[in-house]
Amino acid sequence: MADLAPTVALIGGGQLARMLAEPAAALGIPLRLLAEAEGVSAAQVVPDTLVGDHRDLEALRTVTSGAAVVTFDHEHVPTEHLRALAEAGVAVRPGPDALVHAQDKAVMRRRLTELGLPCPRWAVVATAEEVAAFGFPCVLKTTRGGYDGKGVWVVRSAEDTEEPFRSAADAGVEVLAEELVDFRRELAAQVARSPSGQAAAYPVVASTQLDGICHEVVAPAPELDPELATHAQEVALRIARELDVVGMLAVELFETRDGRVLVNELAMRPHNSGHWSQDGAVTSQFENHLRAVLDLPLGSPAARARWTVMVNILGGPDRSDGSQVGRLYDGYPHALARDPRLRVHLYGKELRPGRKVGHVNAYGDDLEDCLERARHAAAWFRGDLGDESE
Repeated sequence: MADLAPTVALIGGGQLARMLAEPAAALGIPLRLLAEAEGVSAAQVVPDTLVGDHRDLEALRTVTSGAAVVTFDHEHVPTEHLRALAEAGVAVRPGPDALVHAQDKAVMRRRLTELGLPCPRWAVVATAEEVAAFGFPCVLKTTRGGYDGKGVWVVRSAEDTEEPFRSAADAGVEVLAEELVDFRRELAAQVARSPSGQAAAYPVVASTQLDGICHEVVAPAPELDPELATHAQEVALRIARELDVVGMLAVELFETRDGRVLVNELAMRPHNSGHWSQDGAVTSQFENHLRAVLDLPLGSPAARARWTVMVNILGGPDRSDGSQVGRLYDGYPHALARDPRLRVHLYGKELRPGRKVGHVNAYGDDLEDCLERARHAAAWFRGDLGDESE
């Protein structure tokens, strides 16, 4: 039977692509996936999957052939390949001129500074002496390739700079120095934007990181000044407009102790800070990403509950011979019986210590209750609660 809707080509086989498949199926939108290997997270749920390397232009040409649009679950496709696809008439969304600001932190900092948007003090540095001149302590980041805390170092002396510069040299990238911000907490502002310019801003959320990995998200951010929340949304909307972002944009922010927000990093795709929206918003970030890249009217980003708490399930130590998916599944009887309102999202990924293998969402009118429910369930799936059966 002929497809009744345009095909969306999707680059990357991780959990973000997997979670795009559910709203795509609901909307009747066919996906064609370029996955890095057979059996990866998204390939388990997208029948039309090609195995190939996102750095291979011919693989990109193959997966986008006949597709209405191509989008991504990561930012690692080479910019020159994206430009080649666009020049060949492929609708690349977000486009290469926008996406480079999520791929290269130095490019992002330069542009946001030009726009007068709030950023930490920063400089591109090439030597320990330049870092010293910038001022210790500070944060060093590789300009490309870092994620989940990788490629980021807090340095307090010239000796601390050796590893960052060595890693950057090995990767062939520059090093960015940023001030070590004394922040109250981390926030995230997400917006969806379509090619026609329609935009929708989600509630600003508070996120907690452990070892550089997102651990917990509370939507909306508790005790956030309403004017500051509106300002954070306006910053995200302006970035999306000025950079011509199409799809989801996540703006990671520092809330400073003196009541300001500073832009930390950008992601132009669905983002961990928006997983709460699967169960806590009228329209999830995943559905709105698809709507945006296809230039369909956007759905409401409004919250459906007073509070929604998302807690990631991270891989713990390997304690048995069974598959990770099987062990996680074994957690269902307790977790679902204890909390019938709990929403569980597993990614079909094998266990590695600290690896994101799923998340849970708990929603309701009482924040402390939502926190307890989500934290308990995530700890149970991880195996931190032993044989507790209450």
